[in-house]
Amino acid sequence: MLQIPINFFQANKMSKLLDYLNTLDKDATAREAHNKDARAAMAKAGLTDEEQNAFVSGDKKKMAKLMGIHEDAVPATANQVTHDTY
Repeated sequence: MLQIPINFFQANKMSKLLDYLNTLDKDATAREAHNKDARAAMAKAGLTDEEQNAFVSGDKKKMAKLMGIHEDAVPATANQVTHDTY
C-alpha cells in the first residue's frame, strides 16, 4: 500500500502561497504587479487573507505552516519581496 505523508495533502491543499512565491521569483511582470499593489496581486492569485497576512508580515514560520513545508524551505523571495515592498 502506498504511504503518503499527511503534510503532502496540506502542501497540495495550500500551495497557492508557495506557487505565488515561486512566480514572484521567476516572473518580472508578477513582481511588478506585486510591488504596485501587493494585496490586489495576492488576491488575484487566489491567496486567502491568512496567506496574505503571513506574507506581508514576513513570518517565515507562519508561511511555512500554511504551505506545509519546513521553515528553512520557505523561498528567499518571501523575505526579499516583503522587505523591498513594505
